[in-house]
Amino acid sequence: MIAQFTTSMLQRRGVHYAWVIAIVTFLAMLTTSAALGLPGAMLQPLSREFGWTTDQLSSVFAVRFALFGLLGPFSAIFIARFGLRRIMVVAACCIAVAMALATGVTQLWQLFLLWGVVLGCGTGLTALVLGAMVANRWFTTNRGLVVGLFAASTATGQLLFLPAAAWIIEHMGWRYAVLPVVIACGVVGVLATLFMRDHPQEIGLRPFGEPEGKPHEAAPAPLPMNFLGPFTILAEVASNKVFWILAASFFICGLSTNGLLQTHFISLCGDNGLSAVPAASVLAMMGAFDLVGTTLSGYLSDRFDNRKLLFWYYGLRGLSLFWLPFSTFTLYGLSLFAMFYGLDWIATVPPTVKLAAQTFGKERAGPVFGWVFAAHQLGAATAAYGAGLTRTLLLTYNPALFAAGAACLLAAVLVMRIRRAVPI
Repeated sequence: MIAQFTTSMLQRRGVHYAWVIAIVTFLAMLTTSAALGLPGAMLQPLSREFGWTTDQLSSVFAVRFALFGLLGPFSAIFIARFGLRRIMVVAACCIAVAMALATGVTQLWQLFLLWGVVLGCGTGLTALVLGAMVANRWFTTNRGLVVGLFAASTATGQLLFLPAAAWIIEHMGWRYAVLPVVIACGVVGVLATLFMRDHPQEIGLRPFGEPEGKPHEAAPAPLPMNFLGPFTILAEVASNKVFWILAASFFICGLSTNGLLQTHFISLCGDNGLSAVPAASVLAMMGAFDLVGTTLSGYLSDRFDNRKLLFWYYGLRGLSLFWLPFSTFTLYGLSLFAMFYGLDWIATVPPTVKLAAQTFGKERAGPVFGWVFAAHQLGAATAAYGAGLTRTLLLTYNPALFAAGAACLLAAVLVMRIRRAVPI
């Protein structure tokens, strides 16, 4: 009822309801990003309070990242079966419960259960696969721009939550820092219940940008609607070279972003004499640049060769990671790093989604991208644990930074091996 009323009101003003769907999806993904990034700010406080080593805590974060990604292919099936609204509400509840109950942990296994398993599953339901499916269902034009905005929600989540969380941790303790995320989950749950719809046809609309006189496209081949469905889709695309190039490059993407810097940057700065609040502010600066860079990437992906965009994104990211250990962790050095690294943090998402849609078709783009995104989060899990282990054994993060930088340069070369496709 509320959705139909809002649709009528917006139509009188020349606004398509797809933008309401986009806003609610953006907020859901923003909250997911905040929940994923928050534990990284708590690495050192948890270590001091409970005596857990960096590699022990990193193993928890690695489980979270792995589940976040591995649930991606299945989230497409869940969304197709249960609908966008139900999945977003369930995900918000899981995230809120995991964050709230973690304030009472006393044992490492409890943190594994809450921040590894429950948080990993909850965030996995609203991963980038959700954004890809919403963009493909609700938008015919500006699809790349919308995917860019969804991907930029990762940056916005950091921009809004991490500096505040660092301040709360420093002045009130880490347990109080979960409150903003818990409240945000409640807001997302209410908005999804009121406004989310699965398809434009449910409220008598066409996708945004689809001409009124255009006949409806023939129904696509149905996706397998069971838990074996994602594996069936994986088997179908496993012989395609493009799939493996996208998966390998996205593995490196996750290894060089979420797993490495989102998890360990504040701890890395602490090792170099920079306290948590200014370190979180640098992360927020990266988030601000990424908000611009990823949105711009979505715009560019609608107009230019996506392979070349990925080449430049991975190349610049690799060079910035090589620079970081030599930045001296001063305001000037870190600002320079934040600019180059931040501009392409998640800018790889729109071109990757577009290449998946061009290669496999827009209806299968969601499930296929789910597997590509799973590779991304496996890379993040590898870096989250590997960098923590490096820090424990060698007392420095530098080998992990150099390895990630070299991997990014490899990804830049890999993506140019994709044959240029005709845009759809």
